[in-house]
Amino acid sequence: MNNEQFNKIKSGKGIIAALDHGGSSTPKTLRFYGVDDAAYANLEAMFDLIHEMRTRIITSPVFTGDRILGTVLFQMTTEREIAGKGAAEYLWEEKGIVPFVKVDNGLAAEVDGAQLMKPMPGLADVLDMAKTHDVFGTKMRSFIKLANEAGVHAVVDQQFEVGREILAAGLVPIIEPEIDIDSPEKTEAEVLLKAALLAALDALEDGQQVMLKVTLPEVDGFHAELVKHPNVLRVFALSGGYTREEAVSRLARNHGVAANFSRALVEGLSVEQGQAEFDAALDAAIASIYGASIT
Repeated sequence: MNNEQFNKIKSGKGIIAALDHGGSSTPKTLRFYGVDDAAYANLEAMFDLIHEMRTRIITSPVFTGDRILGTVLFQMTTEREIAGKGAAEYLWEEKGIVPFVKVDNGLAAEVDGAQLMKPMPGLADVLDMAKTHDVFGTKMRSFIKLANEAGVHAVVDQQFEVGREILAAGLVPIIEPEIDIDSPEKTEAEVLLKAALLAALDALEDGQQVMLKVTLPEVDGFHAELVKHPNVLRVFALSGGYTREEAVSRLARNHGVAANFSRALVEGLSVEQGQAEFDAALDAAIASIYGASIT
């Protein structure tokens, strides 16, 4: 493990940028950016366009390690180049930003009000690849729709089972059990999830630390016990479909929790913008999210 990266994530002020849109979410992300489906004829062309978008963000002069602690990359991005270097190497060596890689293969069908992660038979190979690129950690997402105890526990059990494999490989996992912001049982699901997370964290060995990425809660300060837990390196929040304004407002009221935003970060960016306009829009987004992250 890179100690400099570890110390930055543990003690640094800033946000994590989630630029790990997968195959299923990329068309929506591109449309959000102003690139219509008709702009590409196949998956290869689609991934080339999303890589251009990610490259434009990462190489922007306002996207630096002063405010960006880390960036989560799609696996394919990790194996591509930015400005003549591997994407992860570019982030760390040129920007001082800690690289992470998304390792899950998407969501399985809903059972008990939750969606577990699909099987990851190639996880060991992905982790080996990540280490060759000096990647610090990983991210994997599950989705909780209802306050169903069986579903919530299944999500947490799977996340920590895979998390232990990632820890054993020398990487730090970001555990992401997202709760649907439109769930009619969101508050109740948050209570169940926090209890399950605390139990799973208590079961880790002394010295083992994971990162958490959680949905912005209905009760301000709700995640304080997670922030203070000795087996938690840092707690981050996802934007989860909230507008940037709403996400930033909620985040600012949850002290000790920083942003790990995706859609809210790129809100307002467009392929049609000139470089100065693009950089100004990205700078404003980073500034507002950073400000809420250091409360």
